[in-house]
Amino acid sequence: MLKVTDVEAMYGRAILVLRGVTLEVPERSIVALLGANGAGKSTTLKAISGLIRSENGEVTHGRIELDGQRLDRLDAAEVVRCGVMHVMEGRHVFQHLTVHENLIAGAHTLRNGSLTQKFDLVYHYFPRLAERRTTRAGYLSGGEQQMLAIGRALMAEPRILLLDEPSLGLSPMLVREIFEIIQRINRENGTTILLVEQNARLALTIAAYAYVMENGRIVLSGPADQLSKDEGVREFYLGVTASGERKSYRDVKHYRRHRSWLA
Repeated sequence: MLKVTDVEAMYGRAILVLRGVTLEVPERSIVALLGANGAGKSTTLKAISGLIRSENGEVTHGRIELDGQRLDRLDAAEVVRCGVMHVMEGRHVFQHLTVHENLIAGAHTLRNGSLTQKFDLVYHYFPRLAERRTTRAGYLSGGEQQMLAIGRALMAEPRILLLDEPSLGLSPMLVREIFEIIQRINRENGTTILLVEQNARLALTIAAYAYVMENGRIVLSGPADQLSKDEGVREFYLGVTASGERKSYRDVKHYRRHRSWLA
């Protein structure tokens, strides 16, 4: 189990971004972390993976543990060796390498064994990548690059995947396809997934549990099916009023915050 306990994080020893964040991700589950831009979702993932240090940031308080092992004391490479893979927002594939070469790069932490089974697993979930294995990644569509980024992470046989905004910039049809594959990876491969996503409606359909962040704090949490019925979540994140009517962007943008979230 991944446990984040009372974590505070800062950038440049001056800007406090995470303020006492506590969350848990049980083994073999999908947990969603929801919130608006700037809420601290991506920073939470970077604190877990150790990438926060590459951006002049640090965890200044609290603990991050995977099955009792402290991750917040490790650098990013050591966190990867513990089985945590972070698929960052924006995909970040190696554009001048082919699909196959990108996947090989994803397996660089594995010391023993053949890569054949790893390739077979990735191409099983993403057959489109198998068709384009000799194509340079820079020539792939946005959806294909997102598939490649997730597939490259799978090559390292992760215990837990940190997925940051996998729906970003993709068409609704591709988003549904990728989310269905994420569900299958969790269900069939047993991979634990912590999903950061602004598409709250879709995230809540595949997650077992969810947390809502505002201003660097967890303000609401619960089983995903319950949160999808919560009045505040429906109004502020799903754009639906208490009467079931869909709200306009203008209405949602100028909401008055749910009082219980201020506690």
